[in-house]
Amino acid sequence: MKKNEKKKILWFSWKDIKNPAAGGAEKIADVLLSKMAEEGFEVVLLTSRFKGSGSRERINGYTVIRQGNRFFVYWKAWRYFRKHLRDWQGLIVEEVNTFPFFTQFYSNCPRFLFFHQLCREVWFYELPPPLGWLGYRLEPWYLWALNKNKVITVSDSTKKDLVKLGFSENKIKTIPESVDLKPLKNLEDAEKYENPTLLSLGYMRPMKRVLDKIEIFERAKREIPGLKLVIAGGGKADYKRRVIKRVNDSKWREDIHYLGSIDKKKKVEILQKSHIILETSVKEGWGLTVTEAAGQGTPAVVYDVDGLRESVVDGKTGLVVENNSPGKAAEAAIELLNNKKRYEKMRKNAWQESHKFNFEKSYNNFKNIIENNE
Repeated sequence: MKKNEKKKILWFSWKDIKNPAAGGAEKIADVLLSKMAEEGFEVVLLTSRFKGSGSRERINGYTVIRQGNRFFVYWKAWRYFRKHLRDWQGLIVEEVNTFPFFTQFYSNCPRFLFFHQLCREVWFYELPPPLGWLGYRLEPWYLWALNKNKVITVSDSTKKDLVKLGFSENKIKTIPESVDLKPLKNLEDAEKYENPTLLSLGYMRPMKRVLDKIEIFERAKREIPGLKLVIAGGGKADYKRRVIKRVNDSKWREDIHYLGSIDKKKKVEILQKSHIILETSVKEGWGLTVTEAAGQGTPAVVYDVDGLRESVVDGKTGLVVENNSPGKAAEAAIELLNNKKRYEKMRKNAWQESHKFNFEKSYNNFKNIIENNE
C-alpha cells in the first residue's frame, strides 16, 4: 500500500472480538483494526456468524460483516466478496487460523497473510482421529499453495514453521506481541493470595491441556499442603465438562476454585494475586496470558513448545520445563515457590520484561509494514 493511495483494509478472519470463542488473536486483530480506523483507514472485517450475532455491525470504528458459520465462512466469504466487494481497491489481510481463505485465487489486490501459529500437532487434540490425521497431512499442502505471499506473524517459532513449508524468509515480517493490560506501575502494588496459588487462565480447549494443569497442582500439593489452584475462563462444552468432572473427582477439590468466564476486573485481580501462571498448550503463537501475568507481577511455569518458549525467558521471567510433563512442571513450581529469593527476583524480571510488549509498538510495526508494502 503506497502512502498516497486511499487507505482501505479488508481483513478476513473466522472470528471477531465478539465471538464467544474469541481469544488472544482476536484481541490483537481488534486493536489493529480499531487503530487503523482511528487513523482514517476504511476498515472492513469479513468473518463468521455465531449464535445471536448480526450479519453486519460497527465495532470500534470498523465494519464487521458476518457470513456463514465456523466451517462455511470460507465459502460464504468468497461468495460475498464476488457479489459485493469484487471491485475492492485496497489491501487485503488474510488471517490464517487453522484454514486459509485462499483470497489470492479470487482477488488481485495486494495482500498479506497474517499467522499467529500453524496447527500441526493441534489437529490431533481438536479433532477426532481420522479428521485430525487428515488435517495434519493436508496443512503443509494447502499452505504450500500460499507460499508466494507476503506474511506477517508474531513469533520466530511461527516464522521458522513457515520457512520449513517453503515460504521465503525475506517475505516474512515479525511484529511484537502485545497485551491490552498495562503493567503495574509499581510491583509492590500486587497483593498475593495468603496461600500459594497456581493459575489456569483462558478459553479451555483440548489443545490447552487444562487437565495437565490440574495434575500439576495435585503433584505440587503433596509437597506444599497449603497450595491452591484457580481456574478461570469459558470453554468448549465437551472439554469444559471434562475439566469440571476432573475437578470434582480430585482429592483436593476444596482447594480448586473454578470461576468460569470472568470480566476484565476479575482477570486483573487473579493475575495479580496468583503466585504462578501455568501454561501447558500443545502449541502457541506466543503465549499472551504469560505476558499479561508478567505485567501483573506473576511469573510462569510453561511447557517447552512453540510460542511459550518465547514468551518466557527461561530461568529469568519464568521456567520452561523439560519433557512437557505434569511431573516436571510440578517440580518447577515447587522449586520456585520454596525459594522465596529466587521467586521475588523472577517476578521482578517478568514485570520488567512485560514493558516491552504494548499495542502501540505492535501497531506501529504493523502499520509500517503495510504502508511500505514490504
